[in-house]
Amino acid sequence: MAGYDPDKDKALESWKCEETGLMISINQYGDGEPKVQIGPRILKKKDGTERAPSKAGRLTIEDILWFYDIIDEVKDKLTQLASPV
Repeated sequence: MAGYDPDKDKALESWKCEETGLMISINQYGDGEPKVQIGPRILKKKDGTERAPSKAGRLTIEDILWFYDIIDEVKDKLTQLASPV
């Protein structure tokens, strides 16, 4: 069994909450099914630059409300990218 190949891992679409740094993305590995990933979280330093990505961890109400606002867009994009059953 072959190991993980980063060249096969593709980010197809992504969204970022500017308030909390939470990322939502649609990713696909090789010819596999596109899937939604919640995280990482990319916060900003005081000087305005981005810190290293960290795990999403527990979601705040701000995260949930933002995700609720974009969920239809995420669902529509995932539906477009998914192969017909």
